[in-house]
Amino acid sequence: MPTPTARVRDCSHSSIRVMFDLAQSSEQDLVRLEVGEPDFDTPEHVIDAATRAAREGRTHYTSNAGLPALRRAIASTLDRDFAVETAPEDVLVTTGGMEALHLAVLSTVGPGEELVVPSPGWPNYWMQARLADGVPREVPMPVETGFDLDASRVIEAMGPETAAVMLCRPSNPTGRVASPDAVRAVVEAAADHDAYVVADEVYLSLTYDGDSRGIAALVDDASHVLTIGSCSKSHAMTGWRVGWLAGTSSVVDEATKVRESTTACTSSVAQHAALAALTGPQEPFQEMYDAFAERRNAVISRVEEIDGLDCPHPEGAFYAFLDVDLPGTSLEVAKHLLTEHGVVLAPGGGFGDAGEGRLRLSFANSLDRLHEGFDRIERALDDA
Repeated sequence: MPTPTARVRDCSHSSIRVMFDLAQSSEQDLVRLEVGEPDFDTPEHVIDAATRAAREGRTHYTSNAGLPALRRAIASTLDRDFAVETAPEDVLVTTGGMEALHLAVLSTVGPGEELVVPSPGWPNYWMQARLADGVPREVPMPVETGFDLDASRVIEAMGPETAAVMLCRPSNPTGRVASPDAVRAVVEAAADHDAYVVADEVYLSLTYDGDSRGIAALVDDASHVLTIGSCSKSHAMTGWRVGWLAGTSSVVDEATKVRESTTACTSSVAQHAALAALTGPQEPFQEMYDAFAERRNAVISRVEEIDGLDCPHPEGAFYAFLDVDLPGTSLEVAKHLLTEHGVVLAPGGGFGDAGEGRLRLSFANSLDRLHEGFDRIERALDDA
C-alpha cells in the first residue's frame, strides 16, 4: 500500500489542538483559555457588507491576487497604522494569515534550506518549513529576559543554508514585542546572508506597550522583508479567513502564481467583508482593543498575586506564557488542570523546546471567565 510523503508524515497535530479536542469531549464546566480566538462577534457593518455582496451577486471568482479595492485598502492600512509603505500591486490577499505564511515560506525556503525560528514560536512555522522540504532551525530565546528577541542568538544561528528568518511581533505565545534595535540587527544580518525575513504581524494591531510600527518600517532597506497580516485577531474575523502577504513584487508575484493551483482566490464575499472592516467605522475595533488591554492588565495582576505563578510581561497579542509550579511536562500539567480543575491551557512544549515547562493562557475571554480560570489555577497550586 503506498504511503503519504515524508513531508506530510513529518507533520503532527499541535498540542493546542490536542487540548482543544480533549476539552470538546469533556462534560465538565470548563474555562477555555487554550485557543487564540477573539470572543467578540464580527461587527454588524462588516456582516452587512458581506450580506450585500452576496445578495448583489458578487459571489464569483476574483483575481488570484484579490479584489483591487481590498488590495488598496490593505496597502493604506499598512501605511496608516504601521508605517509600512506598500504599493497595492505588491499585496496578495490570502485565505487567512495562515495561507500567507505558507506561501511566504514556500516562496523563500528551498529543499534542504533553513527557516530560522526564534522560540518559543507558533508551531505551524515548523510544519510550513517541512512542507517546503526545508529545515526548521529553532533558536531558543533566553528565559531570563522573558524570551525577548535576542538578536545575537538569531544572528549566530544564520549560515550558508539560511533562506529565511521568522519574526513574530508581538509574539505568539509570549506576547513580547521585540525592540526596534533587535529587529534591525536581525534584518540586516539576514540581508547579509541573502535571506528573507518573514514578519508575522497578525497581532500588531494589539500592541499595548512598545513600538507598533511594522518590521518593514523599522529598517532602512525592507526589500527582503515580507509582511504578513490578517483581519482575524484584530477585527474578530477568524472564520472569514482573510489575510495578506505584502512585500517585494518578485515574491508576491510568484506566490500569486501558486494560488492558481491551490485556493485560486479568497472567498469573494469574505473579501467584501474585509474591505468594510478596514475602511468602515473603526469604533467597534477600538472597543475590542480596549477590552483586550483591560484583560491584559487583569492577567498581570492575578499572576503577581498568586504564589507559584509567573510569566513574561505580555506587551501585545492576547497571551500570557505562564510558568506554573506544578510537576510534570507541560502537556501533563495541562491535562491535569483540565481533568482535575476544569481550566484549559495550551502546553508550552508545543511552541518549541524553549517553551517546555510553560503553559500558554489566552485572555481572549471575558474578565469573569479569566478570573474564574485563575481561581482554578490557584486552587491547583494550593492542592499540590
